[in-house]
Amino acid sequence: MHTQDAPPRTRIPGPAVPRRPARLAPIPLDAAKPDPASLLGGWQELNATATIPHCVDNVERTSAIENFRRLAAAGEDGPQGTFKGPWFADSDLYKTLEAIGWEAGRSGTGRWADLLTELADLLERAQAPDGYLNTYVQGTGREPFTDLEWTHELYCAGHLIQAAVALHRGGGDERFLAIARRVADLIVRELGEDGRPLIDGHPEIETALVELYRETGEESYLRAAELQIERRGHRSLGAGRFGSQYFQDHLPVREATEAIGHSVRQLYLAAGVTDVYLENGDETLLEAMERLWDSAFGTKMYITGGHGSRHRDEAYGDPYELPPDRAYAETCASIAALQWCWRMLLATGKARYAEEMERALLNAIAASMDHTGTAFFYSNPLQLRTGHDGSHEDAPSERLPWYNCACCPPNLARLLASAGAYTATSGPDGLQLHLLTAGTFTGRNMSAAVETGYPWDGDVLVTVSGAGELAVRVPSWAEGATATVTGGRVLAEPVPGDYLRVACDDGATVRLTLPMTPRLVRADERVDAVRGCAAVLRGPIVYCVEQADLPEGVLVEQLRLDTAAPITEERTPGDLTPVRLRLSGTIQPLGTELYGPYGQAPAARTPITFTAIPYHAWANRGPGAMRVWIPTA
Repeated sequence: MHTQDAPPRTRIPGPAVPRRPARLAPIPLDAAKPDPASLLGGWQELNATATIPHCVDNVERTSAIENFRRLAAAGEDGPQGTFKGPWFADSDLYKTLEAIGWEAGRSGTGRWADLLTELADLLERAQAPDGYLNTYVQGTGREPFTDLEWTHELYCAGHLIQAAVALHRGGGDERFLAIARRVADLIVRELGEDGRPLIDGHPEIETALVELYRETGEESYLRAAELQIERRGHRSLGAGRFGSQYFQDHLPVREATEAIGHSVRQLYLAAGVTDVYLENGDETLLEAMERLWDSAFGTKMYITGGHGSRHRDEAYGDPYELPPDRAYAETCASIAALQWCWRMLLATGKARYAEEMERALLNAIAASMDHTGTAFFYSNPLQLRTGHDGSHEDAPSERLPWYNCACCPPNLARLLASAGAYTATSGPDGLQLHLLTAGTFTGRNMSAAVETGYPWDGDVLVTVSGAGELAVRVPSWAEGATATVTGGRVLAEPVPGDYLRVACDDGATVRLTLPMTPRLVRADERVDAVRGCAAVLRGPIVYCVEQADLPEGVLVEQLRLDTAAPITEERTPGDLTPVRLRLSGTIQPLGTELYGPYGQAPAARTPITFTAIPYHAWANRGPGAMRVWIPTA
């Protein structure tokens, strides 16, 4: 029987709240209130009104809930009927439940109270006497923990635990927490120090066990997470058709220097390792994660914040292997990357981690959902060719309402419901703003009211209540940024890629002005696939060219960008694309044969001006060709 003395809480903790003091401390979930008129705040409202209900409808439609009903109703003869869906279908429901928990904490909604009661009943009845709960394993008569390479048993358990923590923090729900603790206690008994030395093929349980430790104070959960990490990398899992690297089981965590294998597994593992460091202070783990981060973000990340370049195994490729048209860039990978960066930010306070959170959130993650909040990309390419066959859900030409493997939509829902918690941190000395968005953000001793149209404009006005140090992140691209304080006094020029730090009295105002001039970016020469191309960015937003904006008879593939020509802006307030860019270049005539003689005089090119839109808004006008990297003239 678990017992603990828990003081009453007046604030709602967010999704990752270290017990041991970290370099930075998260602010409570309900202390971050992005303005609903802002990009981030608008996404949260859309998530609440459209995406979460859509996920609830689909986990019912696709039998994820029905699998629990079948198991709960089983008598002595066992489950009746056939298990439906992928073997990890439980996790789709759990992520949806986590989204509901964070949304309840964010907005106070009780919309899903009846559903939560029904599901708690189902889970309690389906759960085995020893605490085991997995509808695939139980529903197909398999022995628990005997095929961990593929059954995702601990992965699903991890998502159940995270859902239970969210529901407990967001609405005080005790039933799901009790269910999750019975599962965790079984893991401690069966796979703990005195149990079998097993790990799951899909990391995720590590970060979940740490968060359950944070919520309950039960140290055996933290130790179980540590054991999962220590055991990985000794080739205890079968290699399968993709090899041990696919599972990150090829080298011990401290020895692995390259981000490798299935990208979501790699990133969830890294988040869990960082969580363990935050609680036990083992510096060798943090050092290993910093090396791994340099590999993932320094040599294998797409400019949009996407991760994973190979469709075959949903995996990282070689360093600089970043083909835009074959980018897998799974939505879940970008979400996992954001979650890892958040933990690295808490551990180190370094601005680079917040910058990569922003890159992913405003580009790869934002692109994965359409303007209705009910259609999604699983993979997020940076180029779609004219004539692309998008009939298969592995590489569709437009977003789909759901997928056979539906990990991404509910993952988006849980992230957006909790996104406010990633905006700021606090400490006894002040408040730190990491994701620049309009709203109010309340720390321990001071709060900030932020007025800004960022990321569409660069004026950020912060009004402080309370006294202390205000730290505002200055993006690395913001050369020439300026800052003033109350009364117009000019501060020293902000340092890009760092924080503007200002000692503030109650009522002080700080204005940070960021240059939003569009800019061209090239890739490292080792990224062969886009050599001779340029990408266009404005602030943190990556832009793309879409077929829908080109004259009839001109294909995206024919465009050549004039890098010396000025780029102009078009303002379209209230539109999906509030700032569009007008680029100049030429139209490359199409050839008449697949391969022609080298050195032949090029055909005359026709001048053209064309429109670029934010990458995250592409494919909202129907399917069509698109590209981020544009060949230069």
